[in-house]
Amino acid sequence: MSSRYDVCIIGAGLVGLAVGRALAEAYPGISQVIVEKEDEVAVHQSGHNSGVVHSGLYYRPGSLKARLCVEGRRELVRFCEEQRVPYRQSGKLVIATKQSELEPLEELQRRGTENGLVGIRRLDAAGIKELEPEAIGVAALHVPEAGVVDFPMMAQKMAAALRTTGAEVLTGHRVEEISHGPDEALVRTTHREIRASVAVNCAGLHTDRIAAMAGVSSDIRIVPFRGEYYTLTEEAAGLVKSLIYPVPDPRFPFLGVHFTRRVDDSVEVGPNAVLALGREHYRDTKADWSDVREVLGVKGFRKLAMKHLWTGASEAVRSRSKAMYSKSARSLVPAVKRGDLVTGGAGVRAQAVTTDGRLVDDFVIEEAGSTVHVLNAPSPGATSSLAIGRHIAGLIGSRFSS
Repeated sequence: MSSRYDVCIIGAGLVGLAVGRALAEAYPGISQVIVEKEDEVAVHQSGHNSGVVHSGLYYRPGSLKARLCVEGRRELVRFCEEQRVPYRQSGKLVIATKQSELEPLEELQRRGTENGLVGIRRLDAAGIKELEPEAIGVAALHVPEAGVVDFPMMAQKMAAALRTTGAEVLTGHRVEEISHGPDEALVRTTHREIRASVAVNCAGLHTDRIAAMAGVSSDIRIVPFRGEYYTLTEEAAGLVKSLIYPVPDPRFPFLGVHFTRRVDDSVEVGPNAVLALGREHYRDTKADWSDVREVLGVKGFRKLAMKHLWTGASEAVRSRSKAMYSKSARSLVPAVKRGDLVTGGAGVRAQAVTTDGRLVDDFVIEEAGSTVHVLNAPSPGATSSLAIGRHIAGLIGSRFSS
């Protein structure tokens, strides 16, 4: 079965759906199809996260990530209001627990201010207690624009709205082959042959594989990192009012074990960051040893692993020890006990690594012929999704503007 469209989007996570939404708004009547290998939308990164809406605090001013996060958060709030998606602007505290973290905390405040965040303020120990009575620290930043949302529902609402515009959202369609020239891309799935003026790769955990399938040469490879969560018991959940974060280690793109009061009022603790034994290796799934062999064969990953061997080993041990996990949590909220932690879910983050062993920090979106590839869109990718969609629509819009 062969079909012809203006646009074929690969991946029905938040970013892929947002691209479709942006194109439908900018170019009414455009024909587009979104193909997704799973039987539902938002199954992986979009559905396996803590639901945090990031404000834009952490990211290098002037970077694509900083700009799209700030813009995306504002668009997300409007979308949730219009579509009645559960959202709460709860704010968060980023807490320095020792003197050596005061300078990095000051740098975060500088970045947040330069990125246009509103209402950031520095707190002392007493100020921390006013907002989070059970938290401790020598100083903190209060970031009022952070919040929480139901990302899976947001994806479902986007998919439903897209279908009303005439777009097709095809689940259960795994991409098997891609070929392209300057004016057309051919995407073969398990059920259909699709011809399109442009194909947009939003495959998340598999984005580098899709790019390679399309003949795109890139030194970026995806390494999957698993983040494991615990949930506070109902009795202990009252210890946390909103979002409580540590000052992150600037060497890594991970934010450390933190507390998140979600839209359903459950409180998550985590995540950590360990190498996943597969690109879709959650707590309730088997390891994929072919994925593991592939990662171990990536030169950049081996360099990264040797550089941060001790940190990686510590994370792996903490992954197996509730006692160590609870110790990390107590550095922010001392009243949390080991027995307060109930095993929760897990997510896998698609982290881009270069051949020289560098973790790619910014979003990476590249054009190649009649294809566009989102090669790196980790956190805050979900928060930024609507803005990423508009950005990509702008890149390819000249094809449909006549």
